[in-house]
Amino acid sequence: MRNAAGVLGLIAGVMGIFVGLFGYGMVELSNRVPDADFSLFENPAFVQFASFFAPLLCIAGGAMARSRALWGGIALLLGAATFYAAFGFNVGTMFPIGFAGLGGLLAIAAGRPDEEISHF
Repeated sequence: MRNAAGVLGLIAGVMGIFVGLFGYGMVELSNRVPDADFSLFENPAFVQFASFFAPLLCIAGGAMARSRALWGGIALLLGAATFYAAFGFNVGTMFPIGFAGLGGLLAIAAGRPDEEISHF
């Protein structure tokens, strides 16, 4: 399950990079062209913040999922929540949110029954 969480996190992060580039670009376009009314986002500063940090959390969570399952799972779930808070659930964000959320749940639920110590 840790490998699946890692792969899902990396895929969510790469997909999220494209969502983040689009979101950041739309905010910049609306700031630079005041005549065009591109008021798509209620909080443009948060959208710019989330455009960078949500894919970063997904990629970092996917990379940590194998060695630190709890931390990686929390990072993946935070990345999914950040995508949802900034962009909502729509056709562009459904796969990054779904992959990061599922990867986070798998990472947290991952255990190693052959070891006597906890995986956290």
